[in-house]
Amino acid sequence: MIRVDGRSDSPSLIRVRGLNKTYRRGGENIQVLQGLNLDVDQADFVAFMGPSGSGKTTLLNLLGGLDVPSAGSITVAGDEITHMSASKLTQWRARHVGFIFQMYNLIPVLTAFQNVELPLLLTKLSKSERRKHVETALGVVGLSDRMNHFPRQLSGGQEQRVTIARAIVSDPTFLLCDEPTGDLDRKSADEIMALIEELVGKYHKTVLMVTHDPVVAARAHTTLHLDKGVLVEAERKGVLVGGVA
Repeated sequence: MIRVDGRSDSPSLIRVRGLNKTYRRGGENIQVLQGLNLDVDQADFVAFMGPSGSGKTTLLNLLGGLDVPSAGSITVAGDEITHMSASKLTQWRARHVGFIFQMYNLIPVLTAFQNVELPLLLTKLSKSERRKHVETALGVVGLSDRMNHFPRQLSGGQEQRVTIARAIVSDPTFLLCDEPTGDLDRKSADEIMALIEELVGKYHKTVLMVTHDPVVAARAHTTLHLDKGVLVEAERKGVLVGGVA
């Protein structure tokens, strides 16, 4: 269940209250997010839409601990992350967040297996345990037969699947996707979205996704619209569920 009015007292996986983000540019303050409230439960799939500059990517960066808010709080699975030290936030992010971006950010001299293994090199897992995790993740995304291929030997859709495998290999609490199909043709985009839907439905992953594509957004459980840093309306599977200020 997605709630955007901040009225729920029931525990949510992700709980955002009074979120503000302001940047200093030249001699003026630019307010990117304004008083945002949001509750997201486990296995929810949320799409954020809105014009460029509306605050979508800023919101994802705040939820993923890549940036800190000017005011307000973000709580994930009971952890209030907005006042964590930089080192503790890095540890939290490695454990709880999987990132999927428009650009694949794969290292060209490493195989698919080695790219997926990268996040695990920071853990205490043994080599055999890491191999098991990587093989499982590549199996989930349908690339067990491509694990020894380099990025240049893969299609764009396959490269994004490697990225998804890397995002899920440490079994994160939730996934943040910033335009995950933005660099793909429609067929490959549909395949990637079907995979993300499977991660939600079969593996109960929580997904928050930014997209400009209404076809992609329609695959989410709920679409939230941002305009000038404010949540202005929400749609659940194409049905308007209410305006929010």
